[in-house]
Amino acid sequence: MLTANNVNIQIGSLTLAREMSFDLQPGQVTAILGPNGTGKSTLLKTLFGDQKLSGGEIRYGGEALSYKSLAKWRSKFGYMPQDINLDVNLTVTEVILLGRMDALSLRVDDHTLHQALHILESIGLSHLANRNVNTLSGGQCQMVLFAQALMREPTIMMLDEPVSALDLHHQHVLLDHLVSQTRQQQYITVMVLHDLNLAAQYADNLLVLKSGDLVASGHPKDILTSELVQRVYDVDAQVIKDDMGTPFVRTIRKRAA
Repeated sequence: MLTANNVNIQIGSLTLAREMSFDLQPGQVTAILGPNGTGKSTLLKTLFGDQKLSGGEIRYGGEALSYKSLAKWRSKFGYMPQDINLDVNLTVTEVILLGRMDALSLRVDDHTLHQALHILESIGLSHLANRNVNTLSGGQCQMVLFAQALMREPTIMMLDEPVSALDLHHQHVLLDHLVSQTRQQQYITVMVLHDLNLAAQYADNLLVLKSGDLVASGHPKDILTSELVQRVYDVDAQVIKDDMGTPFVRTIRKRAA
């Protein structure tokens, strides 16, 4: 279990987390939601150790995050950042193999290569294996970075807006595979999303942030309501539940009189 206890994040005069406490469980997907600028990405970076705590602590398996041993801490993570920059002269397969940089030698063994190609096949990218990443679209690069995160064989998966550049089909390909692997490998998975309906479909738990506060947490069926959408996003919405109880958010346009 990955646990945040009374976490505070302060950058200059800006408070991005105020006494936040939550648990992230193995085998479950948690989505972080909230308006722009409310600290979603910063919270991910803090869990990863890339942004220092101003107070509180983060623990995993009884071990507290220590900035003196970040390499050891980060070895547990498969981290897919928001900013995509693959300006390198490498093939797709080579970029994915970099996910195992800690175990690579001058020669890539057959098992490691097979593993990379299997991941590519599982997310429908086998046809890109020998393509230079400089020739890919933003969405394709996003899928490649997802594959690289899987290649690390993490215990914690962290993804910052992983579907922002993807079309509808590939959004579901990535998220279906993410949920499947989370269940099978018992990952602790946490991701930042903007799409409330994708979060409702794929997340086991939501962390809803606003102005530095954790304003709601829990299963989408329990907490995703029109009142919460209005409170957090200042948007009128209808929240309708399907036969399985999964909420669907339909925003209501404000029309001029």
